[in-house]
Amino acid sequence: MRAMVLAALVFACCGASAQVAADQSFNAKARALDGDTVAVDFRLLGVDAFERRQQCERRGDCWQCGKAAQDFVANLLRSKTAEIRLTSSSTYGRPVATVTVEGSDLGERLIRAGLAVPEAQYLRSPRRAARYAAAFSQAKDARAGALAGHWIEPSNWRRGERLQCERRSD
Repeated sequence: MRAMVLAALVFACCGASAQVAADQSFNAKARALDGDTVAVDFRLLGVDAFERRQQCERRGDCWQCGKAAQDFVANLLRSKTAEIRLTSSSTYGRPVATVTVEGSDLGERLIRAGLAVPEAQYLRSPRRAARYAAAFSQAKDARAGALAGHWIEPSNWRRGERLQCERRSD
């Protein structure tokens, strides 16, 4: 999921007139998309989205909530300018950033769509933490995305925890 988010963000940024301060730099693992295009993975601040292969359960069936999260982000970024603000943090060896698309916080949108959970412990801004908590509450009330059924925290899914329906489809 995160690699696809990055690829979509890189595409959105490279296609737009991205402006980066000349002195700004960060360390990250990079890969070549072609001879003159490099992609760098980074994580969204305060958000843990469902993993690309992760499935959730609703109405007794598994559905690809991780793929839905990836598609949601790809659609939000398509042909739009993304403002990427790097933080001083890194997780899983990747820089951490906030992303705004057309004035809207990408992490907050993912949470409100029921395709990610907030990670308030990483948010230094009380305003952002409150917005993310409110978005999660609204998603639960609306039974949006994965919150319409059963799901596993993405961090637990990465550690091998699976829903019963996922075990049947393996």
